[in-house]
Amino acid sequence: MSLISTLLILPLVGVLILLFVPNWKPQLIRRIALNTSLLTFLISLLLWIEFDSSTARFQFFETFSTTEYSFSSLNFLFGIDGISLFFIILTTFLIPVCLLVSWTSIQAYVKEYCIAFLILESLMIAVFSVLDLLVFYIFFESVLIPMFVIIGVWGSRERKIRAAYQFFLYTLLGSVFMLLAILLIYFQTGTTDLEILYCSNFSETRQIFLWLAFFASFAVKVPMVPVHIWLPEAHVEAPTAGSVILAGILLKLGTYGFLRFSIPLFPFATFYFTPLIYTLSVLAIIYTSLTTLRQIDLKKIIAYSSVAHMNFVTLGLFSLNTQGIEGSILLMLSHGLVSPALFLCIGILYDRHKTRLLRYYAGCGRTMPIFAFLFVFFTMANISLPGTSSFIGEFLVLTGTYQNNSFVAMLAATGMVLGAAYALWLCNRLIYGVIKPHFINEWSDVTRREFWMLAPFVVSIIWMGVYPEPFLDVMHCSVSNLISHGM
Repeated sequence: MSLISTLLILPLVGVLILLFVPNWKPQLIRRIALNTSLLTFLISLLLWIEFDSSTARFQFFETFSTTEYSFSSLNFLFGIDGISLFFIILTTFLIPVCLLVSWTSIQAYVKEYCIAFLILESLMIAVFSVLDLLVFYIFFESVLIPMFVIIGVWGSRERKIRAAYQFFLYTLLGSVFMLLAILLIYFQTGTTDLEILYCSNFSETRQIFLWLAFFASFAVKVPMVPVHIWLPEAHVEAPTAGSVILAGILLKLGTYGFLRFSIPLFPFATFYFTPLIYTLSVLAIIYTSLTTLRQIDLKKIIAYSSVAHMNFVTLGLFSLNTQGIEGSILLMLSHGLVSPALFLCIGILYDRHKTRLLRYYAGCGRTMPIFAFLFVFFTMANISLPGTSSFIGEFLVLTGTYQNNSFVAMLAATGMVLGAAYALWLCNRLIYGVIKPHFINEWSDVTRREFWMLAPFVVSIIWMGVYPEPFLDVMHCSVSNLISHGM
């Protein structure tokens, strides 16, 4: 059994074990789920250790066909390259954090909660490693089901059902067009095998229609303006762990789709629609940054800033050069660390004070000094302070974009200024000021569990910001191969 098969099956084995554990043993349920996810994370690190960065070919190849078991044939092809490797590691890293952050806050349906996250982990690993277009679509949409349940059942406020349906319907309706495009590709080429499709040619007119169909699905997942409305609502209503996995992984599915399918399969359409992507991305960066300044809910502030950062990623992807694409991948990985860490910090505040409205908070630096240090650090990383992971990603993205269009790069850079404005405003309101004695009147700093939950984020962000070479070396061959397909 290969490492990919082990990663796909291990969370499901954990689910089977949990099914036989009685509901009245919640601590045992949590420990089994946590140990399963930690073991999955350790195995995913073996992928990095054994990965050969000198080739652009897919590695750890695994295939499974349904021909033996049914009349219809569906090939499950799995493999990873330098692009998908780090997304799998990020997935397996965040799932144990999601289970830890809800160790005491989730008391209802604990078994079902842990099962939902383990199933979600297996599905997301499949999304990032599958090499068949139709099977990708199946896993891509299957991710919605456990996330819909997590928001709808364990959400924190009255509007959680509305937010869950909004999240589900927005993303599902956009993907209907992608399914039609996949069927059209199959009828033309007779296959949905990605490696064969990379060698196939589509007419210019067909490329434009296929690209638009894929764009309708991926743009909602990113999300791009104007189909971003579901994200702040989903973040606000989801439990802390739901926000962590939503910001850390699910938002990357759209940009990963552009990277894996739209750019290499439809090169003419990619060039044709690059001005559209630039326009939407710049609008999103400026608009959502200004919108963030108007928010009073802590989660909405981070949610809108996520939209701005993910649209920086789309700018880099469609610069179609090595610096831009590698910067986009690094920025996605950085956002997958920084944004979840900020949501964890807000979850810590919510667990203590049961509100996320900014006006109730002030002077947290006096009653929560360790928390204040961590929050300021993650905020600085969020605005791309040199020495943090986001700085490397955004610098490479702007460098790649500038080579194509200096005016777009200049407009995008204003997002960094606006980002500093809302981030420093948030820090000032939350950490400093006069303590409000009727609300925050006791020492309530982070616990040992919360500190060790956030410490790996600090180490990873500094590592990527100071020494990004191990990440860039692994992805370089795959990115160069991708660009050669798109030319």
